[in-house]
Amino acid sequence: MDLTEKTVSKNYVYRGKILSLRCDDALRPDGRPCKREIVEHSGGACVLYAEEGKILFVRQYRYAYGEVVLEIPAGKLNPGEDPAIAAARELSEEAGIRAEGLQLLFQMYPSPGYTDEIIYIYRAEKGTREEAHPDDGEFVQSVWIPEAEVREMLARGEIRDAKTIAAVQAYFLSK
Repeated sequence: MDLTEKTVSKNYVYRGKILSLRCDDALRPDGRPCKREIVEHSGGACVLYAEEGKILFVRQYRYAYGEVVLEIPAGKLNPGEDPAIAAARELSEEAGIRAEGLQLLFQMYPSPGYTDEIIYIYRAEKGTREEAHPDDGEFVQSVWIPEAEVREMLARGEIRDAKTIAAVQAYFLSK
């Protein structure tokens, strides 16, 4: 059975700096017309950095949720940017760590029902410390949390960012 839907027309409702919104006309696999609302996003890259039994996180206020969220360093890809370069940049900017090397763990689709965003998740374990230099208007706080405490936080549901949960779980499974 062919499950593919066919795009008839892409209809942009909004084009912004971070995302664009479309309301497309499409055809379902059975040939019937439908609408598909799509959030276009250039994607993101993040990096789990572990050192001496601790994992690096950043705390950042996330306006959409109205709270400070605990995450691994991450950021948006610039158009055409290599995700590994973006992950290294974000680790340096947000936490002041220059990684010696990055290993791609996997790519994830954070919400495939309505967005084309892909997040590239990396891991790094060796690096040098330097001064953090967040983007203008970006306010983050680096925190190092012992692995045992991170496990407990996951079990209690205290880490709620999807990319962070996926990265930390993959890290623990690899050990």
